[in-house]
Amino acid sequence: MNEELAELRRKKVFVLDMDGTFYLGNQLIPGALELIRHLKSQQKEPLFFTNNSSQSRAFYQQKIQRMGLAAVEVPVYTTGEVLAYYLHREHPGAKVYLVGTDSLAATMREEGIMLASQDAAADVVAVGFDTSLVYQKIEHACTMLRQGAAFIATNPDFNCPVENGFLPDCGSICAMLEAATGKKPLYLGKPYSPALEYLVAETGYQPAEMVIVGDRLYTDIAFGQKYGIMTVLVLSGETNRNDLQEKRNAVYQPDFVFPSLGELAAIL
Repeated sequence: MNEELAELRRKKVFVLDMDGTFYLGNQLIPGALELIRHLKSQQKEPLFFTNNSSQSRAFYQQKIQRMGLAAVEVPVYTTGEVLAYYLHREHPGAKVYLVGTDSLAATMREEGIMLASQDAAADVVAVGFDTSLVYQKIEHACTMLRQGAAFIATNPDFNCPVENGFLPDCGSICAMLEAATGKKPLYLGKPYSPALEYLVAETGYQPAEMVIVGDRLYTDIAFGQKYGIMTVLVLSGETNRNDLQEKRNAVYQPDFVFPSLGELAAIL
């Protein structure tokens, strides 16, 4: 453990999840700001990477600024940007039917992605964490998938932790579409390779330099395990200690477990 802790302290880059890790809804998790300040004081690089595609990078920057963290201090990356990155690389010029928020749609347009209207044909159905979901979106997405459109999704998370519980996330929406059409989505966010490829391209850091810090076993911790990145699980969001003991989660064992970011800051 002492050797692992020494290795943790040597890492250069701390990739922090947001929902359930840095905050719950609009509530900052105790110790979160202290961790950022400590990392900065040690000339280490904290950055945020969230699977939550419901809002834009600018929204998250403003949110953490309201919580006491100047936006210029820590860069923010979302699966919205990963989606645009992937579409440009693998489906250049494609017409995309988006099941997502207005904010995600704005990000797609800013990135030069061509969005199809609700009554138009599409080459790709792209799904995000859509808090504006209505039945008509699901109906048209199913129609496009049955007609051969590619099925892409920002993230596999089933739930998004908030102050008073959980909200159905992108993975839950995709489960409904899969049940209706028999088609499986290609997920882009944590723990899948497009997320890592995007992070490496944007930051220049390699997996061996990184630590992944998050509250989910099947996204954050799995992401680190798949690509040789040290992992830290915090118990301030979706996962609790009982989850670590369940057989279905045996493969998702983090390198370190802390109640929250405050305890991580203390050990560093």
